[in-house]
Amino acid sequence: MKLPNLFRGKEAPDYIVCPACGRRAEKQDIVINNYICTYCGHYYRVRTNNRIKMVVDRGSFKPWFNDLEVVNPLDFPGYDDKLAATREKTGLDEGVTVGECTIGGEKAVIGICDARFLMGSMGHVYGEKITRTVERATEEKLPVIMFTCSGGARMQEGIISLMQMEKTSAAFKRHSDAGLLYITVLTDPTTGGVTASFAMLGDIILGEPQALVGFAGPRVIEQTIGQKLPEGFQKTEFLLEHGFCDSIVERQELKSTLAHILKFNNGTMVNALKPKQADKSTGRDAEVLTAWEKVKAVRSIKRPSTLAYIERVFDSFYELHGDRYFADDKCVVGGLAALGGQSVMVIGVEKGQDMAECKRRNFGMPSPEGYRKALRLMKLAEKMNVPVVTFVNTPGAFPGMEAEENGQGEAIARNLYEMAALKVPVLALMIGEGGSGGALGLAVGNEVWMMENATYSVLSPEGFASILWKDGKRASEAAGVMCITADDLKRLGVIEKIIPEYGVASESTIGAISDFLKDNIAEFIVKYSKMSGRELADQRYERFRKF
Repeated sequence: MKLPNLFRGKEAPDYIVCPACGRRAEKQDIVINNYICTYCGHYYRVRTNNRIKMVVDRGSFKPWFNDLEVVNPLDFPGYDDKLAATREKTGLDEGVTVGECTIGGEKAVIGICDARFLMGSMGHVYGEKITRTVERATEEKLPVIMFTCSGGARMQEGIISLMQMEKTSAAFKRHSDAGLLYITVLTDPTTGGVTASFAMLGDIILGEPQALVGFAGPRVIEQTIGQKLPEGFQKTEFLLEHGFCDSIVERQELKSTLAHILKFNNGTMVNALKPKQADKSTGRDAEVLTAWEKVKAVRSIKRPSTLAYIERVFDSFYELHGDRYFADDKCVVGGLAALGGQSVMVIGVEKGQDMAECKRRNFGMPSPEGYRKALRLMKLAEKMNVPVVTFVNTPGAFPGMEAEENGQGEAIARNLYEMAALKVPVLALMIGEGGSGGALGLAVGNEVWMMENATYSVLSPEGFASILWKDGKRASEAAGVMCITADDLKRLGVIEKIIPEYGVASESTIGAISDFLKDNIAEFIVKYSKMSGRELADQRYERFRKF
């Protein structure tokens, strides 16, 4: 649907008609509302200058590369005149504007694609501007933010346009290899060669609500193969559900969200951490539970789970989503957190705190996409040079048919393989059930700590009893001989520290437990931040090599 031609100075009407709901609204109201329909919430496309005003600190934007030479590589008839007319009409030199700026006081490089310039299609100057920008950002060690909006490759430039996909992607690979952050913001529409290159390469991918994003657009799909597409197909919400997007961000929250992420990116000063002398008491004045009683205690739906601890231990948390391959496993949560001025990547298994949430989160049993999401976030932490803290609470990896079809074993194996060599500190916290390889897939740490009533085992006591004794009813007996408690595993050298529960972990004790974790995690980070990446990986290797 063709959108209304908005805001042409003196020629602009005093009102505009929404293409989504058909209602007339005052232009001034739409502008004040961040170019969103005041009736139905439809997102209008935003011009470059307006986007800069909305997300960049006032007066901080400095454009780059506005004077690149333009040629007609295929001598396409009428193309030169088309370009000249488009420049005159839009006031833009090309379909993308680039430069440096600050957002919330944080320095960054920004690129903004504009659909008014030949539908934001990517030609050789467009690709060259992005490539030079990324190269300069790499030299100056700056993060890059790209607002994508494009119909794809520029038809008038044919194969030369196609070459821009590889060129821009290669530049971003060098930027990534330099350990620098890349954020993409997907806006309506982002399709074709832009989607299949720099738009989907962000370390963190945000999307505006209801933006169309896809390789082949809906019209192409329907005309080529005659397939009728379902409602909501290729919208950013669809991408979020299928693991290709980290978050859908309302336009009025976009600047603060970007500033927040940039602050995480720069928040790696370990000197900001000042761990207090933690309470060294074990909190074991309460009744000591048997191994089987601990098994039952950690399975309780009332026992605090990962998100409850994240909320209390860390100063802030920004959740990221998706494995970039298939889906977003609701069982595995993760994102950037702050602890006393130090950025941390936090990842954990969330079981849920009521039956409805437990079902939605698959009762804490991760699927392959959950492990792949966790690994993606760990590799991002390595790139950003921030520590990783994992919260493990799972009866085991999901054993369903679809998990096997999607490579459950490979996903866990890949995590073990990659975690062993991470060049940042890794701390694994066993806060509930630690079920077999499903738990180990998040527990290859420089240190592993365990709550005093948690369990960590080769499989469940029921499974153990069924396999060895052919009698699952002997589960309580099996729990007693499997050495699955914190005391057992501390004696065996499997864990380094026992986390006190001050009785049994519950709503009444979570505050004290969280205070202990806050202080001790800070102490861990200060200790391990003194080691080089190679030393951290070697220490982790030797830790597991001894078993």
